[in-house]
Amino acid sequence: MNVKDSNGNPLNAGDSVQIIKDLKVKGSSLNLKRGTIVKNIRLTSKEDEIEGKVDKNGVIVLKTCFLKKV
Repeated sequence: MNVKDSNGNPLNAGDSVQIIKDLKVKGSSLNLKRGTIVKNIRLTSKEDEIEGKVDKNGVIVLKTCFLKKV
């Protein structure tokens, strides 16, 4: 599978990514701020989604169009 960030850089399991836009999390009052680093990502079965642990909020699925590789 070929997973890429918003700039076209390939993403692999275990990479760190940075959020490039403020995001609201569905079903929660949590807002992810621009510049937040998500470490040790996991790839999902979909090319446009990854899983990552954000702070102490648990695992969140994020779209790759809002991420850039660090």
